[in-house]
Amino acid sequence: DGNQPILSLRAPLDVVTFPSIACPRWPIECEVIGDVIHHIEWDPPQPEPFYKYTGSERMPLLYIFTISCMFLVFFLAKASKHPFFTCSRVGGSPGPIRNATCFDIKETDFVLEFESRFESGNLQRAVQVGPFDYELTIRCDMYTKKHTQWFYFRVRNMKAGVTYRFTIVNLMKSSSLYSYGMKPLLYSERAAKENGVGWKRTGFNIRYYRNCNENDTKSLYCLTWSLQFPFESDTCFVSHCYPYTYSRLQRYLQRISSNPNVASYCKLRILCYSLAGNAVYVMTVTSQGDNKCEGTNKRAVVVTARVHPGETNGSWMMEGFLDFLLGNSADAQLLRDTFVFKIVPMLNPDGVIVGNYRCSLAGRDLNRNYKTTLKDAFPCVWHTHKMVEKLLTETDVVLYCDFHGHNRKNNVFMYGCNSRSDASMNERIFPLMMSKNASNKFSFKSCKFRVQKSKEGTGRIAMWRLGIQNSYTLEATFGGSTLGDRRGTHFSTRDLKSLGFNVCDTLLDFCDPDPSKNQLKERKKRLKSRKERDRLRSHLKVQESDNKDMVQFSTDTGVVLCAPQSLTGIIISNQPLENTLKPRHVMKEKTSDHVSIKISRKGKVCWAI
Repeated sequence: DGNQPILSLRAPLDVVTFPSIACPRWPIECEVIGDVIHHIEWDPPQPEPFYKYTGSERMPLLYIFTISCMFLVFFLAKASKHPFFTCSRVGGSPGPIRNATCFDIKETDFVLEFESRFESGNLQRAVQVGPFDYELTIRCDMYTKKHTQWFYFRVRNMKAGVTYRFTIVNLMKSSSLYSYGMKPLLYSERAAKENGVGWKRTGFNIRYYRNCNENDTKSLYCLTWSLQFPFESDTCFVSHCYPYTYSRLQRYLQRISSNPNVASYCKLRILCYSLAGNAVYVMTVTSQGDNKCEGTNKRAVVVTARVHPGETNGSWMMEGFLDFLLGNSADAQLLRDTFVFKIVPMLNPDGVIVGNYRCSLAGRDLNRNYKTTLKDAFPCVWHTHKMVEKLLTETDVVLYCDFHGHNRKNNVFMYGCNSRSDASMNERIFPLMMSKNASNKFSFKSCKFRVQKSKEGTGRIAMWRLGIQNSYTLEATFGGSTLGDRRGTHFSTRDLKSLGFNVCDTLLDFCDPDPSKNQLKERKKRLKSRKERDRLRSHLKVQESDNKDMVQFSTDTGVVLCAPQSLTGIIISNQPLENTLKPRHVMKEKTSDHVSIKISRKGKVCWAI
């Protein structure tokens, strides 16, 4: 200005670059094999059904505490040499990789070969108790003595057509979806290479039951199932849910950052580093340039995932959410024009890398420590909390949503917050709308809206305490759906991604930028006189219909017929709908009994209250 430079601050251009995928940092105690683990993404042509119990599923005898070492086929020494995390290194332990297989494959070619020293793997021991029966022990979360539910390991040296039985003997949850038809997952490298088939549900004679061994000091539970491998001498993987590793996230972010179109409205930064020194990424997604929201600051939306590392379905939902939000559709553009999105796609990379189910390398559940002042012990949630605090000083946060997985209930549902003094129940609107947009997956009946003292340290309640009214945990089952046309079928990765799409779609409905909808509550507050109510009522009149099961509404755009007990209806109009309706929908209100009708661009009533 006047030949003088004007100094201003801007974000550094190359805070995050991906010339190559950075190798994860492991605790120094962990041995890591050099094999590259890669799984193709595949969805079954038809939804995979639940296992149907026959009543003849047997409970095998447990031998693991009485057999001699000659039956031990795979064993990893306790990784935690210290009761706490000390330091990390790329590739883990610097020493040579020890042989964890306790037999000579050439001499005994009928024994399965197990391995789990790769990203997210966590098998600790395998014992052969019969020609084709194996008892498996899952490693506890590192630096703890509990949290065994997630499992992921590799199997080789199998015979095709032979029925094998696996029994995991140290699970800690008293109930599981395996008791209600859920099946484990199997991946065959040969099937992927020859047939393009990826992860498939597998198993029969499935049973989840209490381990009655008297040597146990605490209650443990067993999962047993039988399976047949599709090919001889194949390389297969077995898992609790579809794996989603830290390396996969980095590849996904590399693809995003290398796209110049996406980079124009998506800024990728490092929020902080985990205890082991792995980057925790944060994405800021919004349209650049002038604010299009009537001169006001854009409101913000905060979305996070994978605070619990074993809940991989949260990452698949997150990928679907990002695919929609970063896409080229008009709805995605509308979201970016309307909001500023702050997204942390993986809150607990250390736990994901080492194969933990619930904890970080601090040996604690991060989703109980959002209020911590221990920045160095819990950097991921501390920085996330501070980021939201700062964001609230700049603009309103309309929604906070943390993606999780659930091991005991089917379907998808939400946990929200509601104090006893607040009787408005506004926090139920977003989940209710979500249930309409994903009616065959989302169960509103399973949603809960409580603030419990034991959950005060969760992200949901911590953000609600900061002043975010719509603060939710989105829970997706490890199993599948019991609703509608998807009843009795498992969720695939495509289903989980579609839930991310549904969150975006519901957000558009919930916070529609059309001023006539945004000001609906303000209009209702202003209408205090009978004259004003009568004037508004004239826009929407209930008339009798020839069909006694239908209610007819006259609106400015035509006539709407809908069933009193249904949320669907049709529009009858002499005018082309595209000339009478807004781009997304029109809302009409009858204030006498609070009838609201939402009409989509195709002319179908999506929901009514």
